[in-house]
Amino acid sequence: MAVTIYGIKNCDTMKKARSWLEEHDVAYAFHDYKALGIDRVHLEAWIDQAGLDTVLNRAGTTFRKLPDAERENLTREKAVALMLDQPSMIKRPVLEAGGKLLIGFKPEIYAAIFGG
Repeated sequence: MAVTIYGIKNCDTMKKARSWLEEHDVAYAFHDYKALGIDRVHLEAWIDQAGLDTVLNRAGTTFRKLPDAERENLTREKAVALMLDQPSMIKRPVLEAGGKLLIGFKPEIYAAIFGG
């Protein structure tokens, strides 16, 4: 099964998720969207599958630092534009595995998908 994990290298939650995958011998590709960016196609697909509120990290520092005018009346298009411009607003990690999409890290959910 092809596994890709998306996120930011220095994020603590990302480190936990990547460690879990490595400890359970799950081969994966890592896409650092701080270094490599993210495209609209991925964001749109993630939002279609999981919902905007799951993909957009409203609790993160980057989002909270936005001026009130940018945070209010947030449409899907406006949110996508913000996440394209500042990918650290995307919840982490985002994991694609065999047609499944997991957003956030919970060991029990990873275990259900990969065993372990």
